[in-house]
Amino acid sequence: MAIIKTLQFTRRSVLGLMAGLAISWPTMALEFEGNLVQGGLLFGDAEPGSQVWLNDRPVRVTGDGRFVLGFGRDAEPNQQVRIAAPGGNEQVRELTLAQRDYDIQRVNGVPSRTVTPSEEHLARIRREAARVRDVRATDSDLRGFLQPFIWPAEGRISGVYGSQRVYNGEPRSPHYGVDIAAPKGSPVIAPAAGMVTMAEPDLFYSGGTLIIDHGYGVSSTFLHLDGFEVEPGQRIEQGDVIGRVGSTGRSTGPHLDWRINWYGVRVDPTTVAPAIVSGHTPGSDK
Repeated sequence: MAIIKTLQFTRRSVLGLMAGLAISWPTMALEFEGNLVQGGLLFGDAEPGSQVWLNDRPVRVTGDGRFVLGFGRDAEPNQQVRIAAPGGNEQVRELTLAQRDYDIQRVNGVPSRTVTPSEEHLARIRREAARVRDVRATDSDLRGFLQPFIWPAEGRISGVYGSQRVYNGEPRSPHYGVDIAAPKGSPVIAPAAGMVTMAEPDLFYSGGTLIIDHGYGVSSTFLHLDGFEVEPGQRIEQGDVIGRVGSTGRSTGPHLDWRINWYGVRVDPTTVAPAIVSGHTPGSDK
């Protein structure tokens, strides 16, 4: 995965690097931190009471001026942010996203029914996809999205965001998560605080599927789970055990597929999680 490092800076280091890397303008109290890259999340801090738009799309802002923006896998490099301060001062900021090259990942041994599903299965897939879209559209006032995220599982990174997937030799849609290979039954923990909004044990593609709302359109989705330790409507804190690694749905072995959304925009979890070390999550056994 090619991310231009000169444009990537983590939320953990941003306080020490703010002078050199944060985007700020003295004419208006505004700062950004995050990843100015396709697939990235960008966190903003504006004057309380400000209004914000991304390319004319209204963006929700917390009472103390915090907000978040998400950019998809193939987002246009040129983005525009408009800010209106409480006193009426309005400014437009032009942002340029770093463009990325994506891997091609070939996955063999996948059950044929999940590669070329029947008409009956296609109808089920559409229903399930619509339900997931509705859940990811949740727009709550939770503030878990402001925490520095942690990895939800330990293990080897076996799949990356944005890669073109080829199942049993047949090209399919890109992969929108990061895969962590781990033994079946390994704990999955909450990467940030939030509320459980979905816990479905058997979706066609993703098997055991859990979604956590972190607030202001940011959600985490966990796929292929073997079981849940939480239930819908439950508030959770960062680090709580929420489920167990499995190999349910379209999977060839036990692993966790972790995804992050900003509303309907699929972003790369590695842009907010601590850096990968030698192809593994930090602290995992090599």
